[in-house]
Amino acid sequence: MKIIDKLEAQTPAYSLEFFPPKNEEGVEQLFQTVSELRPYDPTYVSVTWGAGGSTRELTVDLVRRIKQDTGIEAMAHLTCVNATRSDILDVLTQLREAGIENVLALRGDPPKGETQFKKTEGGFAYASELVRYIRSEHDFCLAGACYPETHPEAESAAKDLRHLREKVDAGADFLVSQLFFDNADYFSFVDRARAAGVTKKIIAGIWPITNVAQIRRISTLCGAKLPPALLARLEEVKDDADAVRRVGIEHAIGQCRELVARGAPGIHFYTLNRSHATVEILEALRAG
Repeated sequence: MKIIDKLEAQTPAYSLEFFPPKNEEGVEQLFQTVSELRPYDPTYVSVTWGAGGSTRELTVDLVRRIKQDTGIEAMAHLTCVNATRSDILDVLTQLREAGIENVLALRGDPPKGETQFKKTEGGFAYASELVRYIRSEHDFCLAGACYPETHPEAESAAKDLRHLREKVDAGADFLVSQLFFDNADYFSFVDRARAAGVTKKIIAGIWPITNVAQIRRISTLCGAKLPPALLARLEEVKDDADAVRRVGIEHAIGQCRELVARGAPGIHFYTLNRSHATVEILEALRAG
């Protein structure tokens, strides 16, 4: 089933993101996590694409297994990195044959060790080009990424929005936001996107903080700022792993409650292939 159709029927939607594990033990852990989260009726799950397409076959296999074995709708990430049109068409064919109808089309980050994205000869330079190509070849439901605090490489917020509009005009059905920790950034971004002519649903991306050093690194890479009050609370307890986790999850619960109350169409959890933090948040949302 196409996720866009599910989004029309389920408001708010709750979705989960996983990454391809490095070994079979990690795969078992991933499916244990999926099993633990399945009772919360996620609208869909997505599986990321390794740097430079390094997990191409595993990503396809995982989305196939998740959909076939658990019945949860699945979406594969697909990037432009180190991929020609022929490579991408081959992946799309594999996904179609596996019964997958949903793709998150991304430009992708530079491979490890490189600082700038380089277009592959015979490939694409922008996510909007990838979206347009997929739309011309297959009838997938296509998602795109968006950045409430502006893409780190964008020259300006205005240009970032123009690129987002190009992506939507090329055929993206809905958008999933990069992680953020201040809801004001999300709601301001939605208002600016609407003013720029972007009318598609914008799913809010939430990362439950469980490790201070990790979130400092990730937020820097993603261009997501940590609110001073939240950072101060985390610094106070940074040497107590359980306390850090409590602060992070409490903050995420507060974010989710406000997002739902103010009409966000869905929440996308960056799970890190673990269930506990997401389960606590979903339980809190169930309790009201």
